[in-house]
Amino acid sequence: ALPGHLLRGLLPLLTVFRLERAEGAARRAGLSTQPIWRKLWDDVMKTRPPNSENITCWRKKFLETFFSNVLHGVLDVSSDWRLNDHHFSPLLHSSPHVSQLTLCNMLQGAVELTAEHNQKVLENLAGSLRILKFQHLLSSDQSIRRSLVLLLHRLIHHGSVSQVSMYSWPVPDTVLLVLILSMSAGFWRSGNALVYHSSPCGLCREEDKAQSQESAHERAERGHCDEREWSDAENQKRSPRAPEGANADMNGCRADACLNSILSGLRSPPLRNQACNETSSRVPCDHTSIQGGSPHCVSDQLSCHPILRKTRRRLKSAVGKKRRCLRRSRGPYADPEDLYDFVFTVAREDNSGLLDKNSTTEGENAENWTSSSPGSPCSGHAGCKKRGASAGIFSLKAPHRFRSVSTLELFSIPLTGETCRTLSNLLSSWVSLENLVLSYNGLGANIFCVLSGLRALSRHSDCHLRVVRVSDVFSHMPCMELVCCILSAFPQLHTLSVSFDLKNQLEGNRPEGNPSCSEAEIPESCLEQLEIRFPREPLHTTFLLPVLKASKSLQQLSLDSATLPCSQELELLLEALKECNPNLKKLSFHDVNLAEHQKEVLLLLQDPVLQEITFSFCRLFESSTTEFLSEIINTVKRNSSLKSLKLPGNRLGNHRLVALADIFSEDSSSSLCQLDVSSNCIKPDGLLEFTKKLEGHIQQRGGQIQFTHLRLFQNWLDQDAETAQEALRRLKAVCSVVNDSWDSSQAFADYISVM
Repeated sequence: ALPGHLLRGLLPLLTVFRLERAEGAARRAGLSTQPIWRKLWDDVMKTRPPNSENITCWRKKFLETFFSNVLHGVLDVSSDWRLNDHHFSPLLHSSPHVSQLTLCNMLQGAVELTAEHNQKVLENLAGSLRILKFQHLLSSDQSIRRSLVLLLHRLIHHGSVSQVSMYSWPVPDTVLLVLILSMSAGFWRSGNALVYHSSPCGLCREEDKAQSQESAHERAERGHCDEREWSDAENQKRSPRAPEGANADMNGCRADACLNSILSGLRSPPLRNQACNETSSRVPCDHTSIQGGSPHCVSDQLSCHPILRKTRRRLKSAVGKKRRCLRRSRGPYADPEDLYDFVFTVAREDNSGLLDKNSTTEGENAENWTSSSPGSPCSGHAGCKKRGASAGIFSLKAPHRFRSVSTLELFSIPLTGETCRTLSNLLSSWVSLENLVLSYNGLGANIFCVLSGLRALSRHSDCHLRVVRVSDVFSHMPCMELVCCILSAFPQLHTLSVSFDLKNQLEGNRPEGNPSCSEAEIPESCLEQLEIRFPREPLHTTFLLPVLKASKSLQQLSLDSATLPCSQELELLLEALKECNPNLKKLSFHDVNLAEHQKEVLLLLQDPVLQEITFSFCRLFESSTTEFLSEIINTVKRNSSLKSLKLPGNRLGNHRLVALADIFSEDSSSSLCQLDVSSNCIKPDGLLEFTKKLEGHIQQRGGQIQFTHLRLFQNWLDQDAETAQEALRRLKAVCSVVNDSWDSSQAFADYISVM
C-alpha cells in the first residue's frame, strides 16, 4: 500500500524474492519492473541474450534462465545479494515461470528434478513447461534412465509439454533415444515396474480408480439389466399377450447389455485398420490389437456375442498365466534394457487372442512395454532388414496410451534402420503430432520407413500433422521425387520443407521394393508453404508442375540451390505459378543464378499478387547494365502490392544502393515496407549518401512513407566507424535498422583461406 513514488525508489533495493512478491503492487501503481529485471540480467547473467530486441518480458526471461543455470550448477546464488535470501528457494520460486527447459550430458537435471525434495518443483513444471529439449546427451545408467522415465511421465503424460526437441547426439544410445521417443508419443509400461517416490504414480492411480469405479458402475447396470431381462422373460412366459412396450424395453435392454459387454471387452489400438472400414461403412468398428488378425465390427460381434464371451474367458486364463510367469522371472524392477523390446521384439501372442486391460486377473500387475513389430509400416522398404515381412501396418500393443506431444524435432542425431522402424511405428498412430522436423539424421534409404509411418498416420481422421521438415547432407532420391512422395502420402500438410546439401552418387541404384515416387498421383492438397533446397539439381518445371497443380492454396514458395537447365525453364515456372497458384504471396530464390534471366526478374517484380520477393545470392547484377537497375527501380515504384524486397548477396555496392533510394521518390506509388540489402559490399559513405537521399524523398512527400525496416547484416560498415554511426543514427529516425558488428577484414581473410 506504499505510494507510487516510494515504491518506485524501493523496487531496485529488493531481492529477487521480494521483487517477485511486489510485482502485483507495482502493476497496480502503474509501475513497470522491466528495467529492474533487465539490470538483474546484466548483473547476474553477464551475457547478451540472443534476439534481445524481441524479448517482451525480462522477468520471465531472467527467472527461466536462472532456473536452468541453478539446475545445472553453473550459477551460485551466493554470488549476488539479490539472490541470497533465506526465504528464496531458487528452483521452487522460479519454476512457475519456466516454459522451456534444456537437459544435457548425463541428464543430471532429470535426477535432481525427480528427487523427493523437489516434488513441488516438478508439479510447477508440469503446469508451466511447454518445450523440453535434450542436447549433447551421453549414455546413462539404469538409475538415471529411471529418473528420466519419471520426469517424462510427469511432464508429458500428466503435464503440459507440447514439444520435444533433441540436438547434437553423434552416437545416440538406442535405448535412451527410443525411451524419449516412445514416451513423447504417449507410451509407458504399466504396473509397478517403475515407482514414483516409493509408490506408483499417484495421478495414474487416481485415473485407474476412476476407471474402476466407472467399470463397476457399468457392470452393475448390466447386472440390473440382465435381472430385468430374466424377469421380463418369465413374465412373458406366464402371459403370452405381453404389451408391446414391455417387449421393446426388453429388446433395447438386451441390445444395450450386449453392446456394453463387447465395448468393455475390446480395446481400440492406436492404429486404425482400413479393412474394417471398407467392409462396413454403416456401423463404426472397434478394432482389436490382434497382430496380423482381422478386425471385427461391432455389428458382426453382436451376432456372435455368446461365443465371444466364452473365448474371452479362456483367453483371460491363458494370458494371465503367461504374464504371471513373466512377472516372476523379472522381479520387482524390470531392467530398462527391456525397453529394447519396444523396438525389436515381435509380439508372440496367438492371433486368436484378444488383449485388453482385463486380461490379467485382479491383483496382477504385468510389467509390459508397448511393443511394436519390426515388420510394421516400413517392412519391405529400403533400409529395413525384414524384406520378407508383410508390408502391412501392425498395431502398437499398449495397455494404456497417455497424452503425447504435438511437436517432435530431431537435429543432428543419426537414425539407424532399427530406430527408423521404431519411429515409423510411433508415427503411424501419433495423431496429436502437428510438427515433425528431421534434420541431418543420415536417413538415406530409411526415409521410406518414415514415409510409411506418415502414410499410415494420414489414414486417421483425427490426425493433426500439418508441418513436415526433412533436411540432410545427402539425398537418397531427387528432391522433387521426395516432395511428390510425401504429398501423395500426406496431402493434409500445410508446410513441407525438403532440403539436401549434396547429391548421393548412388542415387540411381534404388534398393528393391521401393517404386519410384514420381509415379504417385498427388491428390488435391492443403499445402500453403513449400520449401525445396536442391543439391545442385536442375530445376525441371515439368516435375514441379504436378505439385503446383495439386496445391491451389499455396502461399509461399522457396527454391534454393537449383540450376536452370535452359533459358526457358524460369519462364515456364512463372507461367505455371500464374496459372496454378493465384494465391501465392511470397516467392524466394536463393543461390539460383539469375544473371541471364533479367526479363523474368522484371516480370516477377511487377506481379500484382506477390507481396514478398527474395533474390538471395542470385548474381542479379553480375552481367547487367545500368539500364537493368533503372528498370528494377521503376517496376517496383509502380507496384503497389509489393511489401518486402530482399536482395542479400547480389553485389549492390554503394552506387546501386544509393539508386535504390529512388523507389521512395515523390512520384512513386510503391508500398514497400521492408528492404534487405545484407551482404552487398556496402561501405559507410555509401550508406550515408543513401540516407541523405532517402531523407530528401521523405521531405518531398511530406513525411508520408511506408518504409519501416532496413536490414544491413554483413556489410563493410566497420571501415569507417564514425561515418557509419552517423548514417545509422539518421536512418533510425526514419525506419527500424537491423545490423551487426561484422568484421569485414576477418571475413575477407576467411574467404581467402578457403579459396
